Amino acid sequence: MNKRAPAAKRTAHRTRKRPTPPAAPATPSGAASPVAKAPIIACFGEILWDCLPRGIFLGGAPLNVAYHLSRLGLAPLLVSAVGRDFLGDEALRRLAGWGLDTSRVARVRPATGTVRATLDADGVARYVFDPAPAWDHLPAPPAPSARRAAPAAVVFGTLALREPANRRGLKTLLDAWPDALRVVDLNLRPPFARAAAISWALKRAHLLKLNDEELATLTRPRRVPATPGGLAAAARHLARLHGIARICVTAGPRGAGLLWDGAWHWADARPVEVRDTVGAGDAFLAALLAALLARNEPPELALSAACRLGEYVATQDGATPAYRVDARGRPQLVR
Repeated sequence: MNKRAPAAKRTAHRTRKRPTPPAAPATPSGAASPVAKAPIIACFGEILWDCLPRGIFLGGAPLNVAYHLSRLGLAPLLVSAVGRDFLGDEALRRLAGWGLDTSRVARVRPATGTVRATLDADGVARYVFDPAPAWDHLPAPPAPSARRAAPAAVVFGTLALREPANRRGLKTLLDAWPDALRVVDLNLRPPFARAAAISWALKRAHLLKLNDEELATLTRPRRVPATPGGLAAAARHLARLHGIARICVTAGPRGAGLLWDGAWHWADARPVEVRDTVGAGDAFLAALLAALLARNEPPELALSAACRLGEYVATQDGATPAYRVDARGRPQLVR
């Protein structure tokens, strides 16, 4: 597992003030059964179809995170776009079938996005994206309704921020939701790992998730040893550079680490038989947020829960396998 799956994937600046995570409601009891007063998590960015050797699967990092948040009992709000085409129709049909809120998924003229993913011998995915997809053209978001509760967090990555118009739209939402935790899931995808999008996202991050390879990219020419201690040192360096107090680093088959307000936590990975790693990091992030924001678990327990779900998804085909969770948030396969 490596970028694997997140446990199967892969002069200091002043730290900006971070919003305090909301108090936790009851522990979720299973898939798509929202916990009492479940936190709303907005997920901004791409919806696309993953074209894998074993089939075509609906995906995109924000969508994947939203799907797993719904399985874990939270209330995701997906902010994205699909085309006015068959793939867009089918995407909306599946989202509705999963019980996801599609009120912020726009229909636009460009085609619904697709990505061709190839897998190496270890199940690690490499991606080739179609040009000019629908999610590159997210319409300006409407003003948030005063009747609707503001989200506890907003999740976004860099891929959908490659176009300036999308960055302006996201800024509008962030300004409207000033108390939301801003969660950046870096997801560098060459050749679209553009400096302007990366800088824009890092400048606004309260919690940054990235893998060990991305950590090495952001801290060059500094060498990042492939050990928990080496990753901790690099994460602290990155935190000082960008004023981000909370950084989560996934390190494939080694495990994952979490720098949380000065303290470093580490969770070892457990060996699993990898089917493919597509979406494992997104499941990891959803489980981390569910543990922190819904169950109010301490960082070390939240990190362990995130590793377990990431590992589980890496054993399945595609990013959105069917499963339920038990009272402790552990995935149980639906047959």
